[in-house]
Parts: sequence; structure tokens; C-alpha cells
Amino acid sequence: MNNKKKLIKKIIYRSTHRGTKEMDLLIGKFVKKKINLFTNTELEELNNLLMTEDKFLEEWYFDKESEKLPPNYKAYNEFKKFRL
Repeated sequence: MNNKKKLIKKIIYRSTHRGTKEMDLLIGKFVKKKINLFTNTELEELNNLLMTEDKFLEEWYFDKESEKLPPNYKAYNEFKKFRL
């Protein structure tokens, strides 16, 4: 299995095993719908996004109060625009 396939498999798993059902559903559906459209760089960005705590992601995604903003990466922007 090449590195890209390993990373995709890791991302899919991590996107559906977040810790809260709400984020599992939201991020999991986003990843399953978009993962094959991302370049290697964007997959790395997405992997970094998945290392972020659910609380912060939820606050950022739903435009609640959040002290830090994520980098301006394509994967982050695509997730922010995604709706179930």
C-alpha cells in the first residue's frame, strides 16, 4: 500500500472516531464525500485538521467564540463550507 493510500485510510478512520457522535457524523461525511478530490498536500492539511480538538472544531465550524483561527488551507475552507 502506498503512502497516499495509507494516509487516506488513516484520515477516514480518524474522521469517524472523533470522540463525539456529532463530530463523527459531520467530519466523517465530509471526508467520505471529498477525500478523493484532495491532492497530497491537501490530505496532509486534512490530517492536521483531524488532530484538532473537537471542541475547537465545533466552535470554529459553527462560528461560535474561538480564540485561535486555523490556517487558511484549502482543506479547512472546504470543511467550513460543507453542510450535511
